[in-house]
Amino acid sequence: MGIAELSDLLVWAAATTLAIAMIAFAVDLGRRTGERVEARDASRATVGAAAPGLAPGSTLGDAGDGAVPPAEPRRRAAGIAMSTTSLGTALLLVAIVLRGLAAGRTPWANMYEFTLVGSFIALTVFLLLNLRRDVRFLGAFVTGLATLFLVLGLNVFHVAATGVQPALQNYWLVLHVGVAITATGIFTVSFVMSALQLLRDSREAGSPFLSRPGFRWLDRTPTPTVLEAMSFRLNAVAFVLWTFTIIGGAIWAEDAWGRYWGWDPKEVWSFVIWVVYAAYLHARTTRGWSGRRAAWFVVVGYACVLFNFTGVNLVFNGKHSYSGLS
Repeated sequence: MGIAELSDLLVWAAATTLAIAMIAFAVDLGRRTGERVEARDASRATVGAAAPGLAPGSTLGDAGDGAVPPAEPRRRAAGIAMSTTSLGTALLLVAIVLRGLAAGRTPWANMYEFTLVGSFIALTVFLLLNLRRDVRFLGAFVTGLATLFLVLGLNVFHVAATGVQPALQNYWLVLHVGVAITATGIFTVSFVMSALQLLRDSREAGSPFLSRPGFRWLDRTPTPTVLEAMSFRLNAVAFVLWTFTIIGGAIWAEDAWGRYWGWDPKEVWSFVIWVVYAAYLHARTTRGWSGRRAAWFVVVGYACVLFNFTGVNLVFNGKHSYSGLS
């Protein structure tokens, strides 16, 4: 077995591990929802008798400073999910390194490698966010997307680990493409937050579909305002990186092709992404756009990111066609 084959095997292992993590995160979210409902019903049933001094209709949470809220039960499924996510991320990192060794270059020169590294960045962002605050509610969705991307990469985008064209044999491959992948990974996590914001907001607004008991897990996510704030911070960071991506790409284009801008499909759609996220940041900070309108901006922006990665590479012919399948 060669290094390239070992890399592919580790990607499969990472996808399998992340699928297990996704299931564990989903189980944790479901159990927390059920425990919350049971605890709420139990507290209402024991009003007055179990806690003297409580007024009729009040709960233990209304007893004042003297009341001790029940301790949150140990979240074993969440612990398993975080451990398997860390393991899957580590396996993916090793696979990426081996891919680079097999190809003898930086391992992000085509769609398959972009998929691997972009998924790794999204997972890393998720794990780093958990060091600052508990965002495990994102786990099922981030690991689910990463699993989907890795399986698609292995079955649709996979190419042999070979060298690159002379135009790509440049340090800008490390900078320009590396920064673009980092921005894409951050955009992925912020998209998950905005999608959850829309779902939670619709549930709170009384959506007939989302008001069903099967969507009680949305009650365990932060409020739409909190989700929007977290998404905004991530998008601000990713936007700066995407700005550098466009500037770096223009500099590289002048060095490789003798012009800074040529309206190549990849250049055009990269600029479209920049415009969408710039409009989002501007509207939210200066025009007071918030709530659902801001969240839909993020969803549209991420749709453009996905189209730039898939549709532009597979449908249009241009100077960036070598970044697709070969």
